[in-house]
Amino acid sequence: MAHLDASEVDGRLGAHPGWERRGDEIRKEFAFADFRKAMAFVNRVADAANAADHHPDITIRYNRVTMMLSTHSEGGVTEKDFDMAARIDAVI
Repeated sequence: MAHLDASEVDGRLGAHPGWERRGDEIRKEFAFADFRKAMAFVNRVADAANAADHHPDITIRYNRVTMMLSTHSEGGVTEKDFDMAARIDAVI
């Protein structure tokens, strides 16, 4: 699976509200009422990521969670990342 070029990534982002391209990844920040709700979300994402065998990079700052997706083995964003973005959005 080859990585998508910047214009292909930008074109697909329209179907994924809140996600943006930053270099060789796509990312989205999620905000929750408190730390416990943020961690519950991260745990749901972990289950979805294990099922998909595709794992995001995750940054947690109290009630804010940033998900970053890139297919490292392909050197950039692939269709697999957009599939995982949809899974992440579905577990909110």
